Amino acid sequence: MAQHGGPGQPQPPSLGHGPSNLFSGIMANQGQGGPGLAPPPPQDQQQPTQHPLQPPGPGPQPQGPPQGQPQGSFPGYHASPAVNGYPQPPQPTASPGPGKGRGRGPPGPATPQQVQQQVSYPDPRASPQVARPTPPSQPQRIGGVGNELTKLSPEMLPDHLKRQGEDWHAVFNPEIPRVLDVNLVHHLVHESVVCCVRFSHDGKYVATGSNRSAQIFDVQTGQQISQLIDDSVDKDGDLYIRSVCFSPDGRYLATGAEDKLIRVWDINSRRIKHTFAGHEQDIYSLDFAKNGRHIASGSGDKTVRLWDIEAAQQVLTLSIEDGVTTVAISPDGRYVAAGSLDRSVRVWDSTSGYLVERLEGPEGHQDSVYSVAFAPNGRDLVSGSLDKTIKMWELTQPRGMLPGSGPKGGKCVRTFEGHKVSFTANTELMLAEPC
Repeated sequence: MAQHGGPGQPQPPSLGHGPSNLFSGIMANQGQGGPGLAPPPPQDQQQPTQHPLQPPGPGPQPQGPPQGQPQGSFPGYHASPAVNGYPQPPQPTASPGPGKGRGRGPPGPATPQQVQQQVSYPDPRASPQVARPTPPSQPQRIGGVGNELTKLSPEMLPDHLKRQGEDWHAVFNPEIPRVLDVNLVHHLVHESVVCCVRFSHDGKYVATGSNRSAQIFDVQTGQQISQLIDDSVDKDGDLYIRSVCFSPDGRYLATGAEDKLIRVWDINSRRIKHTFAGHEQDIYSLDFAKNGRHIASGSGDKTVRLWDIEAAQQVLTLSIEDGVTTVAISPDGRYVAAGSLDRSVRVWDSTSGYLVERLEGPEGHQDSVYSVAFAPNGRDLVSGSLDKTIKMWELTQPRGMLPGSGPKGGKCVRTFEGHKVSFTANTELMLAEPC
């Protein structure tokens, strides 16, 4: 690379475009947010032109650098008896780039800005040191989590705040006293994806729905005691069981499938007692009434339907504006609730079919509702949503209102936050129990 000589060297070419010259602007300290180089002196006192890749030149001292100044040049440059009028430029180390510390030899003559500010440098051979936190030898106290336990990973928690297995883990809130424990009880292996799970009312059995079959397991032993398959169905293709539900007395299991049919199975004989048709899309949710006679069903066809097992017929159809994802019947059988893709929870009178509550609005869910359940007192309702919250609602008895004019809203008494929505395609079901 060519080097520039003494004062007679011509001015370097400009680097800008047109009148807006970036290089000249930097030299004149115009609009670059920090101190630039000194402005050039008048033409009659013009100093030697500085090459843009050379280190900053000395100030106006025609006799050259002080005695004892180290001699040298940049790597890649050849020594020359004169560079910009001086015997040799100061010897640098490496150029780390803008904003980083530079290794320097003894400083040369100060520029006018340096004369005014007189910056003091530490050891010129040392690199800038950045303090780095030392990992703690013991787990740190974790706070500020609230209910968002999904932010906690087992690796960052002490042993008393987590439980881990080969392919599962549980974490506990570090901000409250731990009152529960979790143990893995069973691995229930299936031949296909598990779409739904439901406990029997006495807690002794658990039913699952998968492709073309429903299974019933003994909770105590983990053994499969029954598999329910409709042999009359065409064997080609998939037929996923989307919902299952035990009757209160444990004698029957209702299943809802992709073929739009509800089957009521006699568990002991493994035979179908009733088949109900009427839905026009997949059946995503089922619930038995406490009297064991009625079943509520919810479907993607935007309807909730009520069925009478003893009469073997449909007794009520409730239509809404979007797909129904979940249904529940109150303990006293007076109401049926449903959650849907339109973010609302609706509650109807199960006898008349009148809408008595519509739970939505600013206090409501902000995304699709996928689960509803009545509290044992029959007056409270909980709902779970894709918005990562569970809400508890206080249901009010409409008084002096015309049929169908129930309040649009309702009272949300509590919101539980901190859920993380996730989906898994798994052929295993894990059962865990609090200790």
